[in-house]
Amino acid sequence: MKNSPADSQSQFFDQYDLTNRQLEQVLETAVERRADYADIYFESRTAEALSLEEGIVKKASRSVSQGAGVRVLAGDKTGYAHSDEITLETLQVAAQTARAIAQDTTQTQVVPLNSTPSQRDLYPLATPPIAAPLQDKIQLLQQIDEEARAYDSRITNVLASVAVEQKNVLVLSSDGGVAADIRPLLRLQVTCIAEDGTTRQQGSYGGGGRVEFDFVYDDARWKTFTKEAARQAILGLEAVDAPAGSLSVVLGSGWPGILLHEAIGHGLEGDFNRKKVSAFSDRLGQQVASELCTVVDDGTLPNRRGSLNCDDEGTPTGRTVLIENGTLTGYLQDRLNAKLMNMQPTGNGRRESFAHMPMPRMTNTFMLPGESTPEDIIRSVPNGLYAVSFGGGQVDITSGKFVFSASEAYLIEDGKVTRPVKGATLIGNGSDVLTRISMVGNDLKLDEGIGTCGKEGQSVPVGVGLPTIRVDGLTVGGTQA
Repeated sequence: MKNSPADSQSQFFDQYDLTNRQLEQVLETAVERRADYADIYFESRTAEALSLEEGIVKKASRSVSQGAGVRVLAGDKTGYAHSDEITLETLQVAAQTARAIAQDTTQTQVVPLNSTPSQRDLYPLATPPIAAPLQDKIQLLQQIDEEARAYDSRITNVLASVAVEQKNVLVLSSDGGVAADIRPLLRLQVTCIAEDGTTRQQGSYGGGGRVEFDFVYDDARWKTFTKEAARQAILGLEAVDAPAGSLSVVLGSGWPGILLHEAIGHGLEGDFNRKKVSAFSDRLGQQVASELCTVVDDGTLPNRRGSLNCDDEGTPTGRTVLIENGTLTGYLQDRLNAKLMNMQPTGNGRRESFAHMPMPRMTNTFMLPGESTPEDIIRSVPNGLYAVSFGGGQVDITSGKFVFSASEAYLIEDGKVTRPVKGATLIGNGSDVLTRISMVGNDLKLDEGIGTCGKEGQSVPVGVGLPTIRVDGLTVGGTQA
């Protein structure tokens, strides 16, 4: 069942009996009344999800969807129309509708479509996860339940879910561009509930990516995920109340990069900066972080959850350096915002589905490693907090202010990690917190592959990463004053 991105193009053309010339006519309709650019986005998606609770697989679903959207760009105006019925007639209606919404003073000529789309494939799989037998997925969830309950008698409930999908996309543009992609995706999530009679705590862990279903069995990953979720839940039963005040905080490697993603990454997306509503607007070339900090967004990492062969506008993804040695060097751009800001697209135009317009979004966002060892970083802190996992958080893009809750954290006393704490929240400002980083570890780690990012009602899969870092003078909210 191995497919290549080029197969996606032939699938749409063959399945819907459409020719290159007919699709060029749709694009001509879209731009005929003064527009800068137009594109057609085709998508077909098959998704499957199963969830277990109280030892029983209670929910299982499989869905199939398809559709196409026509977008017209004229100046800073965007017209978009979509349909879940793919015929030449519906595409023409969508093109006329989008054209009516967006018109400008310029006229664009449609370039004949390229007959040889890019062949890059960052996730070549012999068998996509959607093809794995349903019984194998059910058995996996049952094994997880047994493994978690065997970890400790205080584990009273297990919630586990597995989700797989296969998404085929094709993007045709008025400048002759043709881009196709076949996108597999797998996500396994485990949550354990622990109780000791007076206290109830939970722990969560999981992973995945653009990988085969056997990925969760390689090196017994599912057991690792399960035991980690159970360990976190049991640890919570032993935690003491978190301190409050201004402290040195050490962020662990890997998933704590979610703070980087939320508090800083969104502020570096092109639309917020074009509209000058980001704390990073008009600051290119300025020092915005400690010289120890280099932050990149890279959509080309093989098999990663946030990676794509091309974005949802057909632009190849790339590696974009956002902050280099503390200096702001770039923004994440889609086609529209890049043009309006006189910059180049970076391959970050993303959309949830054919029913949504693309916008600048992150792929895999992380900080590059430094020279300090994690042990030296912890030893350097006489009194502080060591946060290794995070739950929910809130960020204000305009001000950069954020609040994050730590789901696993410990006290640092006399340079040593000691007691686990509960109820710790980190409060700060995204641009300010970067300047407070005084040490960066040599242990960069990416998350296990569970991240999903929301923006303006759209959700897309992403990746995050971080080496161990020390942040000085960060406000910690807790229950001990």
